[in-house]
Formats: sequence, C-alpha cells, structure tokens
Amino acid sequence: MTIFVVDNDSAVRDSLTLLIEQEGLAVESFDDAQAFLAAWQPGRRGCAIIDLRMPGMDGLRLQAEMSRRSIPLPIIFLTGHGDIPTSVRAIKAGAFNFLTKSISGAELMTNVHSALAEDERRRRQAETNCTAASRLASLTKREREVMALAINGLHNKEIARRLGISHRTVEIHKAHIMHKTGAATLLDLSHMAEAGGFHA
Repeated sequence: MTIFVVDNDSAVRDSLTLLIEQEGLAVESFDDAQAFLAAWQPGRRGCAIIDLRMPGMDGLRLQAEMSRRSIPLPIIFLTGHGDIPTSVRAIKAGAFNFLTKSISGAELMTNVHSALAEDERRRRQAETNCTAASRLASLTKREREVMALAINGLHNKEIARRLGISHRTVEIHKAHIMHKTGAATLLDLSHMAEAGGFHA
C-alpha cells in the first residue's frame, strides 16, 4: 500500500510525507499531475492525496484522467481553496473525500486509513466480479437461458415449458450450471450473476 501525494507546494509535500511515514506507510510525492501519471504502474495499491489547484492539469482534471485510464485509487482532495460546488463535483465524480488544508494530521490520517480500506474493498470486489464473469462465460447458450429463468424464480416445470425441453433436461442443465459456476444454491448463483454482469 502506497500513499501518492500530488501537490505543487514542496512544503506541503514534505509535511505530508513526514506525517504518513510516521504512520509506517509508504509514500511517493509528485509536484504535478503529469509526473504522477508518468510514474503510475498498473496494479499499485493505496490511495491518492491530490491538491485541487495546480499548474497545468488541476486536481479535477487529474481525477477525470485517472478515471479514463482506469487508475482505481481512492482520491482524497486536500486543498486550501475548496468551495461547496467544487467539492460536490469532485465527490460526484467519485472522490473518496474532499478536505481543506486546515485539517489536523490525525483527522487526515483517519481519512487515509479509511481510503486504504476502501481500496482493499474495491479490489476484492473486482476480483469477485472477474471470477464470476469467468465462470459464467463457461456456460453454454442453453445453460444461460436456464440460469436466467431459474434465478428469476421459475420452477423446473415452468422452465421446461418456456424453453420447450423436458423437465429432466432442465435438471441436467441446472446440475451443469451449479458445477461450472461452483454455486451451492440458487441464491449463490443469483449473486454470482449480478457480480459477473449477467443480464437475463
């Protein structure tokens, strides 16, 4: 886990670096958005503390660029020039929090730890979604049709009638579906379908 600090003020970068390192966390600082983007490597974990007003690409534009490049770090904006419309815009665009530079070190670090926990949660969810999508992709077209009806609450006889197949064939398809996906129950299967982006 690394805290990425992006701020054009060297004094702010130095004080944040010291504060974060005292917490035993890794930190990397950058004096502008372009330097951060150039150094970014996929798979890095942590969160970003970003200034709002910077020469060149400002904080909101950096946020948009991170989204465009699928850089998944939770963003904490830390600014001396915050206003409500800007903070609302940042939060609506997915920022984790929007803080002013008058915040105490302890409160900032509480936000940092919360952002790190959010990064972990997002990554676990992404892994779950990827696994679910991979398992669902192994299903045949007919199995997907049976699954869609089953998770919508239809019984085997109803599914058989809808698809014009026998009750026994529905049972076989359902057994294959449960085996391929690793789902133990229809509820598990429903959750997996949702996580994997399956649309009936």
